[in-house]
Amino acid sequence: MRNFLSTADWSRPELQGVLDRAAAFKDGATSRALEGKSIALLFFNPSLRTRSSFDIGAHQLGGHAIVLDAKGQTWPMEFTDGTVMDGTAEEHVRESARVLSQYVDLIAIRCFPDFVDWKVEREDPLITAFAAHATVPVINMETIVHPCQELALMLAMQSRLGDVAGKEFLLTWVPHPKPLNTAVANSALLIASKFGMNIRMLIPDDVYRLDERYMGAAENFVAEGGGSLKVTTDVKAAYDGADAVYAKSWGALPFFGQWDGEAPSRAKGADFMITPEKMAMTNNAVISHCLPMRRNVKIADAVVDSPAFMGIEEAGNRLHVQKAIMENLAGQA
Repeated sequence: MRNFLSTADWSRPELQGVLDRAAAFKDGATSRALEGKSIALLFFNPSLRTRSSFDIGAHQLGGHAIVLDAKGQTWPMEFTDGTVMDGTAEEHVRESARVLSQYVDLIAIRCFPDFVDWKVEREDPLITAFAAHATVPVINMETIVHPCQELALMLAMQSRLGDVAGKEFLLTWVPHPKPLNTAVANSALLIASKFGMNIRMLIPDDVYRLDERYMGAAENFVAEGGGSLKVTTDVKAAYDGADAVYAKSWGALPFFGQWDGEAPSRAKGADFMITPEKMAMTNNAVISHCLPMRRNVKIADAVVDSPAFMGIEEAGNRLHVQKAIMENLAGQA
């Protein structure tokens, strides 16, 4: 049985197959792959695009989605083996995953880190436990990676740029009032490297390097399939000649859960907002963001409202790539 937990687990041809099917859905293709089937959507964190697009996508495939607020409308859940459950958790994932598997044909989960201990949370314990105990395919709707988002980004880039192999991809840290999850940055790094792009990762300080699991995976992917990876703090060098710019803010992992110590490093990126002047250094680059996005903090209005911005297109692609994923997984024998 195949899950969709991270694109790192899928080959480039397999991912391109999903993207091609998503493009077909975008062009009007239809499918009843979920006819008579259902999917449970478990949300441990808020959502706008993910919830809407999965629910509507399941309906368009002929299926039924049950949306569960897993922090308010279900029993508090434990997912660590061997735990004495004398705290707030009423149910263990060993039971909940197996019971849900008797009701539905797919399970999708959205669960952000708790920002307590990265050594624990980098193992993605909750969705990993669900995948271990469920008897139906499990889909990642964002944990410490966001694989659906990265496919939506790649579909948008392929639509705008054609074959992206060898193109210059800038993943740039941008300001935000508070430290955020590294999931989208991890995923952007994974998908750009897997598809052979030349990646520049612009950060204000070395503490913003991503977890070595993703840095190492990206280095392996570019070694296997072409492309390159360079981490820099030089704004001009990062933007110069870029074909695609991807904006994201994330917290520095050395200060995970103890963010006060991050402040001096975060201050170094105070001028990292994307402006028309920075975009003028690029090769007429397209630019995107996963949304939600703080205007005039991360990206200036003039850039967001320009033809180069493809964030709305990327968000729209979520519906199509997720339909392709659900169709793929529901078709397993």
